[in-house]
Amino acid sequence: MSTAPQIFTQRLCLRAHCEQDHSEAIKIWQHPEVYRYITGSALSPQEVWMRLLRYGGLWDMLDYGYWALEERATGKYIGQLGFADFKRGLVGFDGHYPEAGWVLHPDAAGKGYATEGMQAACDWLDQQAGRDKSFCIISEDNARSVSVAKKLGYRYILDTLFGEEKTAVYFRERSVRLV
Repeated sequence: MSTAPQIFTQRLCLRAHCEQDHSEAIKIWQHPEVYRYITGSALSPQEVWMRLLRYGGLWDMLDYGYWALEERATGKYIGQLGFADFKRGLVGFDGHYPEAGWVLHPDAAGKGYATEGMQAACDWLDQQAGRDKSFCIISEDNARSVSVAKKLGYRYILDTLFGEEKTAVYFRERSVRLV
């Protein structure tokens, strides 16, 4: 059983992932508006499944991780968000802090869900001992995610390479709240 705490916002529920999330998560990771900024190509059902398993394992190993994100009004699974340590080895940045990330189905985009959900996640992280800093990496072309990061108090610090792609690193310190 995952140790992910359940968090409620006005419109969202952040909860542990479960097997039933797989089919909706596939729809997200096979949508061009999602994968073009993250993986570059659609994920197979197996790759999505491995991702969901990884999310559960993060909580057990690190005491933080990714939540499933659902709309409270409908119970619909709309994405995933949270923190990880993917040991990326980014050039020019010592990324031993929790790495924030968010992925929502495009149908849920533009409603403020990413900001609302990640603000709840950041508030939770701010309450954890020794977790006073976090970072995120964002493709320079992903203007929506850059906007979300800035609303959450993440500030650009440098460009680096993620694989062969140029990506920006944003950094946040505890209790920075601009929303």
